[in-house]
Amino acid sequence: MEIAFSMDDNTLRVGSISHPCEPLERSGDVMRLVLEKLKENKAISRIVLVRKMMHEYDYDTTRALVNLAARLEYIEGRHMLDEKNPYFLEGKALADQACSDPVGAFVLVSRELRRESLRERKDRQRDEYIGFMESMKSELLKTELIKRALPYTDGLKVGDRRIYDDIISYKMRPGFSLTSIMYKFPKGSQEVESYPVGESEVTILKVPGRIRYLYHMIPTEINLSEKELRVIELIKRTLEKYKPLKETVTEPSRIRKIFYDVSRDIAIEYMTKLKLNISDAQIEKIASAVTRETAGFGVIENLVEDEKIQDILINSPVGSVPVYIYHADHEECETNLYPSLSEATSWASKLKMISGRPLDEANPVLDCSLDLPNATLRVAGITSPLSPSGLAFAFRRHRERPWTYPLMIYNRMMNAEAAGLMSFMIDNARTFLIGGTRSAGKTSVLGASMVEIMRKYRIILVEDTLELPSNYLRSLDYNIQSLKVRSPIRSIESELSATDGIRTALRLGDSVLIMGEVRSNEAVALYEAMRIGALANVVAGTIHGESAYGIFDRVVNDLGVKPTSFKATDLIMICNPIKSPDGLHRWRRVVSITEVGKKWKSDPLMEDAFNDLMVFDTKKDSLVPTEYLLSGKSEVIKNISKVVRGWDKWEDIWENIRLRARYKEALVRYAESVKKPQMMESDFVVRANDEFRGAMDAVNSETGKPDPKRVYSLWESWLKSELKRI
Repeated sequence: MEIAFSMDDNTLRVGSISHPCEPLERSGDVMRLVLEKLKENKAISRIVLVRKMMHEYDYDTTRALVNLAARLEYIEGRHMLDEKNPYFLEGKALADQACSDPVGAFVLVSRELRRESLRERKDRQRDEYIGFMESMKSELLKTELIKRALPYTDGLKVGDRRIYDDIISYKMRPGFSLTSIMYKFPKGSQEVESYPVGESEVTILKVPGRIRYLYHMIPTEINLSEKELRVIELIKRTLEKYKPLKETVTEPSRIRKIFYDVSRDIAIEYMTKLKLNISDAQIEKIASAVTRETAGFGVIENLVEDEKIQDILINSPVGSVPVYIYHADHEECETNLYPSLSEATSWASKLKMISGRPLDEANPVLDCSLDLPNATLRVAGITSPLSPSGLAFAFRRHRERPWTYPLMIYNRMMNAEAAGLMSFMIDNARTFLIGGTRSAGKTSVLGASMVEIMRKYRIILVEDTLELPSNYLRSLDYNIQSLKVRSPIRSIESELSATDGIRTALRLGDSVLIMGEVRSNEAVALYEAMRIGALANVVAGTIHGESAYGIFDRVVNDLGVKPTSFKATDLIMICNPIKSPDGLHRWRRVVSITEVGKKWKSDPLMEDAFNDLMVFDTKKDSLVPTEYLLSGKSEVIKNISKVVRGWDKWEDIWENIRLRARYKEALVRYAESVKKPQMMESDFVVRANDEFRGAMDAVNSETGKPDPKRVYSLWESWLKSELKRI
């Protein structure tokens, strides 16, 4: 058997592609070979067995084997019988067996000693043999491996190697992949849920002694056949010689297409040359796997196929800790997936090329966005010296299609009345900020609010990391111009500052202005935009803050905006997680919609300028309108009524808000009743919004007033006709 030892990373590598070997828990010969090598090199910290699926034994398992090898070496050096002893061969056989089957040898010795304890000792040489067995048992009991095996030794049939499955843990990976997979379920774990993700299998497990659930994924690559893996190895060797043009490297979709096409062509070529019978479906599977592992982001792409995953966290030191995720149903989970450092380094290189931003010791933080086939991700990468143990990443998933108000109603993030109120405010060009804590859903609410903007208006987006769904909205015929500005964390001289980006946006003509996130002194420029555009177009953005006053404090005291300029804000929406009493669960909710009054001088809180229009009721798990809103006291709505013909009465305005709530609620209800969730997606919601406005215009033109009943009747007739086409 071919064996190699790498001192570079203290890895013992056994076998080769041409001479694959069995796992050591299955083969006594391989275990003997490994233990002999560990006697020679006690610094080894990882063992890799080369076969169809690479078996990798982590630090803890390897050190347990190193400890076993040291004990066996001690036994052989100090306790072996003299060759003249008639029991020498029996002792040698036991020591030999301990190298290939240490648990079996321990059981044999233990049973023999129990039998000997019942016999009368008279033979000195026999006593020496018994002493040897006692020494062997004592030394083996000092090893971690035998300690793990003790609960399973009663009644064990010596030679049955299945016991090693319980005491030796390993990870698996295809030879072409750089991510290791903990294949077996942890002992005693209970299945909570299982479901397919593409061609992968996901099982959610409750593991004894752990608070987090285990997200156990078996990627499709694990189930590839021998001939498929053989073809993939050949393709990878060919692709290693391929040097893509520089201009294609920064275009992920283009380079992926090239690698996919090349992989497919090579697969067909090798299939013919090697006379392998491979179907078109297998060829596509092979090309996709190779593309993921070369041009793509490997295991990250497997994970983002699962739409329930919201965050993917890869901590340093990469390779020694699993990937962590945030799951929509099961919240924080650890996974059975372990990317390697070389894979993380490859991701860092690709992200630098795609974003045009550095990630090195001089610039240890990278903020960028990443478009993958199944998702758009916001990426935060860090490295030393900020991260002492090297590379680490956080991938935040954004829906490929933008959120919509109906989807948020369905998921209880907001209710229909809140959606109706915000729809009314957006159609009437109010300015608003969406605040909240990290991961509260601010960007999702902002994206959903963009879907409410009429497509006739031009939208300018200003973002330092492209997160908002500009490309998808553009495909829905929105008129959008994106501006990518400098990250406040790390200055890139070739990028404009956010302040300059906003001022540039003001020179690009009459437009809706959306600020991805207000982080720094660009707030001053944003408020200039709000003051200029307060009665012309929507100006909106997100900002960190837990309350309306918290946002005022941040904008004025931290970011330098004059208090009187803050009056340009019409509304503040706050999104915050709502937690269960035990603290184990949380749900994203819009918890308030607050109006910023205009008749104050220095402190809006002390002068009662913050007036809640809707607040969250924890018992109802829903927003409820306040008396301030219901009584028609809202300054913002009064200001709207002054410039919109026919809305001179509060009752008419409230009826219009309720009408908007009613049709959005109807979208959700119809989507559920006919089991067509796509009716709540942006493609359909944009059309539904257009039809609603068209119905209002038609009724208004006919009667001089948008009668709610007639408007809703017209809109519902359209909806019912559309149901027949879906």
